[in-house]
Amino acid sequence: MNTVIDTRKRGGQKPPQASGEQQLYKKRDPIHPKKISGPFRTIKWALLIITLTIYYVTPWIRWQRPAGAPDQAVLVDFVHGRFYFFDLHLWPDEVYFITGILVISALALFLVTSLFGRLWCGYACPQTVWTDLYIFVERIFEGDRNARLRLNAPGWSFNKVFRKLGKHIVWLVIAMATGGAWIFYFHDAPELAQDFFAGKAAASAYIFFGILTFTTYSLAGTMREQVCVFMCPWPRIQGAMIDSHTLQVAYRYDRGEPRGPHKKGDTWEGRGDCIDCNQCVVVCPMGIDIRNGLQLECINCGLCIDACDEIMKKVERPTRLIAYDTIEAVAQRTKGQKGRYKLLRGRTLYYAIALALVGGVMVWGFLTRPLVTLHSVRDRNPLFVTMQDGSVRDGYLLTIANRTFETKTFKLNLQGVKPVAVYAPGVGDSVKDLAITVAPDETRDVKVFVTVKPETLTGPATPAVFTLTDTDGMVYQGKTVFDAPQETGR
Repeated sequence: MNTVIDTRKRGGQKPPQASGEQQLYKKRDPIHPKKISGPFRTIKWALLIITLTIYYVTPWIRWQRPAGAPDQAVLVDFVHGRFYFFDLHLWPDEVYFITGILVISALALFLVTSLFGRLWCGYACPQTVWTDLYIFVERIFEGDRNARLRLNAPGWSFNKVFRKLGKHIVWLVIAMATGGAWIFYFHDAPELAQDFFAGKAAASAYIFFGILTFTTYSLAGTMREQVCVFMCPWPRIQGAMIDSHTLQVAYRYDRGEPRGPHKKGDTWEGRGDCIDCNQCVVVCPMGIDIRNGLQLECINCGLCIDACDEIMKKVERPTRLIAYDTIEAVAQRTKGQKGRYKLLRGRTLYYAIALALVGGVMVWGFLTRPLVTLHSVRDRNPLFVTMQDGSVRDGYLLTIANRTFETKTFKLNLQGVKPVAVYAPGVGDSVKDLAITVAPDETRDVKVFVTVKPETLTGPATPAVFTLTDTDGMVYQGKTVFDAPQETGR
């Protein structure tokens, strides 16, 4: 059994090295996955093109909005406190919708993982997508696996410098395009692009451009599988999501063992279909051997399936020796039983129900989302003013938010008390004249003074309601209280 020796100095002396010592840190051995073709590789290419196109193109999509609103389809406008997503736009006080979307995304990820393993990691994770793109560039300059291994041999030549330098230049261009695309989500893309290259953009734009450029280049170019193994928490979290019934990439040892080399014309009796060619290992972007069973490093990309199928066709054996399967089904077939698949089970039902509930709440929230809100805040210094004729006057600050893209005009009324005078500076001095206009996608603060005869009040704090009625007859309310002296009340 290997032992771990404490290498800390004791009394200025380093302890002696023991045989079989386990190294706690190891220098990274670069992984050079072999090029492979097949259905899973095709799916990965398709998703790579789709996801990168969405990422790079989305900030440039124009979306016509009235009233001078931004015409960028997707925009996070921190300056004006708005999030625009095509026809939807959210205000700062509606950030709970974004929280809901994140919760839905997490639950969907939990459900997919419990059903099909790490599909997200293998096909759609940004680290996977950009790493695939970087490996593609690497192959263009340095060739396939064997050529890259020869190129990385000790010693330098003009050919090696030329290929390495060309690869890193293209990697850097991709990283810069990635950082540049990100900052366009937070400003008008055409305007920012012009200011950025003219050196007139905000400092934050250059800072985040630099950060995204550095992280893309380093993570996808030089760290790759280390990000998935050591930096990302998801490989460890997924352990709580999967079980023996989860469908994931698996080596069907019931069919493959005992393995061993095979020559043309040899019998297949008494042996498995695996010829120990190691192709499943050399195509793996994580550098693992899927035949060793379920491993934390496996991202379920399916490239080992393509590689194994190619070999099985050459040796004229059935394909899918490596396939999407479950641990339980493989174990059952090993015992001579028929493999059973149980996709509907406790954890998948829990995730599905939770996803449906949160999704339903989100849909209800969007459908019932008010397009106009009215908030009233009473003056607190003073709470009220007693007029010369004995009447009482309260002051309010009304905040009206027009969340639509059209100008709104509202008729203001007050219910719950019988005012003898209503005065709104800049608007009007009677209830009949209080027509308040609010610009599209804007808020307006209106100061209102209400005067009431004390004998008409029900107490020192009489409930009241401000109402706004627009030209379409829609009514919006804001509850408040009319304050008066303690002795007031009928």
